[in-house]
Amino acid sequence: MTYLSLFISAFIAATLLPFYSEVVLGVMLVNGYDPFWLWLSATCGNTLGSWVNWFLGGYLLHFQERKWFPFKPESLEKAQLSFQKYGLWSLLLAWLPIIGDPITFVAGVMKVRVLPFIILVFIGKGARYAVVIALANSVAA
Repeated sequence: MTYLSLFISAFIAATLLPFYSEVVLGVMLVNGYDPFWLWLSATCGNTLGSWVNWFLGGYLLHFQERKWFPFKPESLEKAQLSFQKYGLWSLLLAWLPIIGDPITFVAGVMKVRVLPFIILVFIGKGARYAVVIALANSVAA
């Protein structure tokens, strides 16, 4: 396994596809990989995957009338209202299971500027991976 493997697994985990990069991270941590490079690889991959969701949110909105569109109009409207209520800071929660990916998708729909998006998502996801690494190290010790 390489750091690129972790980057790719974290990237996939951040898209709307179901995948868990923490497993790959844990295996690599147990096998002696450097925690900083694991953190950086996972955080960057996961942030980039969230950026893909952001991009798709802005692009796919043009197709919201199609059957294959991933969100029903009511769900999309509800998500947009929630995003308006909580604003940009909700992007710090993009790491959460179930709601994190839709938050990044809706941020694209809402045309959030890319720089604040990347910074806030990176902070949230970086904090999560730091906690995962710290917990894994404390269990292994």
